[in-house]
Amino acid sequence: MPRTLAHAPIMILNGPNLNLLGQRQPEIYGSDTLADVEALCARTAAAHGGTVDARQSNHEGELIDWIHEARADHCGIVINPGAYSHTSVALLDALNTCDGLPVIEVHISNIHQRESFRHHSYVSLRADGVIAGCGVQGYAFAVERIAALAGEGRADT
Repeated sequence: MPRTLAHAPIMILNGPNLNLLGQRQPEIYGSDTLADVEALCARTAAAHGGTVDARQSNHEGELIDWIHEARADHCGIVINPGAYSHTSVALLDALNTCDGLPVIEVHISNIHQRESFRHHSYVSLRADGVIAGCGVQGYAFAVERIAALAGEGRADT
């Protein structure tokens, strides 16, 4: 049975180099830090009576372990896989085990306006939605969508 936002947190996963938000290429990624992103997600979820469980790793296997964990006790996943978007079949395979769990993929920059290798994302093959080019505000949009898909929030489910 699907878990609702009122009963289980949204897992917010950030991949490689996102721990350097606010320092790394601010002309592309802006000046907000990962702590700012996590606070934005928490505020957005709280507006729907929910919580988030925010994590970041530069290690693919750790991200996969957390996806497996989300299957059991989270109501959805917001994932910014970073560069793993374009390379990781393993992340796709892990996400494919999350039957019934909504997954929203987020990219701070518009990956389709960048280098051609960034135009393809393996994660998109499983994601229920993809948000790109909206800056860190894309995370808030993703949390809103998870709230809607998990039976909370707006009526546009």
